[in-house]
Order: sequence, then structure tokens, then C-alpha cells
Amino acid sequence: MSAINSLRTYLQVLESAGQLNRVKRPVSLEHELANVAATFARQGKGGVLFERPQGSEWPIFANGVVNQHQAALALGCTVAEVSDRMGEALLPQNGIQPQRVEEAAWKENVLRGDAVDIRKLPIPTHGEFDGGPFITGGVTVSRDPVSGRGNLSYNRMQVLGPHTFGFNVNEWRHVMQFYKVQQAKNEPLPIAIAIGLDPAIMIAAGCRTDADELTIAGAIRGAPVHTARGVTTDLDIPAEAEIVVEGFLVPNERRPEGPLAEFHGYYGEIWQSPVFEVTAICFRSQPIFQTIIPGWAEHIYLGNVLPREPLLLEYVRHVSQGVTALHIPPYANGFMAVVQIQKSNPGEPKNVCLAAFTAHVNIRQVVVVDPDVNIFDPADVLWALTNRVEWSKDVFMVPGAQGHEMDPTSDERGVQTKLGIDATYKPERRDYGARIRYPEVDLSKYV
Repeated sequence: MSAINSLRTYLQVLESAGQLNRVKRPVSLEHELANVAATFARQGKGGVLFERPQGSEWPIFANGVVNQHQAALALGCTVAEVSDRMGEALLPQNGIQPQRVEEAAWKENVLRGDAVDIRKLPIPTHGEFDGGPFITGGVTVSRDPVSGRGNLSYNRMQVLGPHTFGFNVNEWRHVMQFYKVQQAKNEPLPIAIAIGLDPAIMIAAGCRTDADELTIAGAIRGAPVHTARGVTTDLDIPAEAEIVVEGFLVPNERRPEGPLAEFHGYYGEIWQSPVFEVTAICFRSQPIFQTIIPGWAEHIYLGNVLPREPLLLEYVRHVSQGVTALHIPPYANGFMAVVQIQKSNPGEPKNVCLAAFTAHVNIRQVVVVDPDVNIFDPADVLWALTNRVEWSKDVFMVPGAQGHEMDPTSDERGVQTKLGIDATYKPERRDYGARIRYPEVDLSKYV
């Protein structure tokens, strides 16, 4: 596999693996592009490069990490190693500090002052009921004004004017903590949005850590991420980015933005959000714009699957050495975990469920299966639920538990009932013998 250090090198890897689709037909930025990308993801066909989006000379890339195969390609490992590879990268002792360089390709073209007009960027309107065009695939680069450490995050940004975004940020995020420090001084918070990145940086930005997330990206790659200083901010921005939008959050000002399709599968609300004033748009020659289809597979993979699977694995392996694999399937919006176990005791599956519930508040439903079940195949998981669960004996509930406030099944404070399901084979009840298996064959020999 060729080395990945940018979006462009990642596209080469995807193409070699048959996980890149090139769309040459003109596609509208309003809904059509998202519909096409979602269809490719639904069919397991991976990334999409829209070479001729309507109204733009810049191609647009979507579906960077939408399935386990792509996650493995991005991390440089096998599908079975994804969770363990992420677990290693998240260990603080494995972090690699970024390295500042002088040159950056995105400094080839710089627009400032009256030349700034974010409406000219190829920003899609994704969902049918989205409030307008949103940047969803940009990584927010900021810095703690107290400690000076760098920070990466994702923040949805709605176009509000030629140089103004509505900048959505949750109260518990580091960016909001930084913003509050600056608000208290009535000073702006410098921000840069890096678009078109090495997936290691995209994956790291979905993690929450008290270290600079660029150290996680460095751990994934085994080498420091190169950064360059901004042209209107003193932030350290990934040097291999395709596009960089610089500016600042205005202190003590809010404007309505939204709605946007959210990770839970519904359209979010209109929020009173901080205002992002743009001071520069920088881009390399012939740049590639990158977007994430909100409320869809990549949104879930980056925000829920890859950062949290290692955490859950640590917890469930603490109670059972028989755990062989774990997956947080994107089709369940990050609220469900499927655990594969070679059980040695009939009580193990229940303990594993309880451990997963306590590992992260988002986990509301846990299904425990045997090693002969493919945890990445929804049809195989459903087969186990249908054929190995006796509903009066193998299901238990934990009422009144803390969950995520945005979970549609919880109350406004996140209180909900969690559900554990033992979908393992129980030959002591009735022994059916081995499962029917038909091995894969090379169809090119027959067609």
C-alpha cells in the first residue's frame, strides 16, 4: 500500500482498492450530490469523486470513511484490526507531536478583504430539509487560549453571508471552552477550517482528548503531521490541506443557524450559534473540496464508531477474555454495539452487555453473538437475533439509565432504558449442529 499523507494520496489508495467512484456527469449541489453519495455508501461502494459539480470548477469528494473496509485502508490495517489499531493510536504515550513547516500547498492562492466570498465555495445543501448550504467535512483548528495546546473538532457551519458562517458548537466541547475564555475578555477566538485532508486527521478530529488531536493523527501515521502557520491567524494548520478558511468567532454574538441532518437520523433544531467571520480563503491550485453527508455513514463512523470502539473493547474485555471483536454499526447511529464472544460461561454475555453500557452513555442496545456471526453484516446479526434468541430468557432491560440527550428514545435529560440481548448459540437447550456455509468463489471464472 502506498503511504498516505494527504487526501490525494488517500484517493490513490481507494482507487487501487476499488473503493473510489468517479462521477463525470454534472451534479447539482442542492440535494442531488448528497443523494448520489448516500446511494454509493448504501451499496458498499465507498468514496465518490464528483468531477463536475454544477456551478464549480472544483471537484468534490464524499464518503471518505463510510465502511469498515475504508476504515482499514485509512488506518493501514486489516478490517479485523481496526478497533485495536485505533486503540493504540489513542494511547497518550503513542502520540506524535506535529511538526511546523514553512510551506503549504494551500497558500498558493489567498483571498482576503473584499475578495472573500464564501458563497463561491462549492458547499452543498445536503438534506431535503437542511436550512441551506453547510460545511460539514471541514476540520476546525483552534487553540486553547490558556494552555496554548492545539485542538481539532467538527462543527457544522451554515453560510449566512459573503464572509459569515453560523458556527454550531456544543456546550461541552473544547472549542466552546476556548470561546468562553475569549468572551470573558471580549476578544475573538481565532479559527481555521481545513478542508480536504488525510483521513488520519479526519479520524483524529472525531476523537475527544485533552491532548492535541494532531498527535493522534501522528500516531496513526507513525510520523508527525506537518503544519503551517495561517496567513491571517497564528494557528498551526495541516500543511497538506486542499482548502483553508481562516477567521474568528465574534465574542458575545449569536445568530440562528440550522436545521441540519444529525447523527441520530432526524433533522436537528435551529440553534442560536456563535458567528464565524472569515478573514481569508486559501487553496491550492485545482483543489478538491471535501464534504461529509450529514446524518449518514461517514458522520457516524467519524463521530461514533472509530473513536469509541476501542473504549468499549477495553471495558468488555475486562469482564470477559473471550471477547474476539466489537463493532458499533453506523446503521444504528452509534447507539448500538455488537460484541463477538467465544463464551466459556452462560452468564458472560450479560456481563459483557453491562460493561458496554457503562463504557459510554451513547450505548443503549448491546447484542452479543458467537464467532461464527459476521458483526459487520447486518443480515448475519439479524440471523442471530432470529435464530438464537428466546425472547423470554435472553433479553434483559436496565431502566432509568443515563443515555445521550439527543437519543430520540430518551427523555430531555437522556434518561432511558438500555437493552441487552444474548444472541449466542445455546446447544444445551437444543443442539442444531453446524451452520450452513457456502464458500465464496471467483465468479469471473464462471461468467
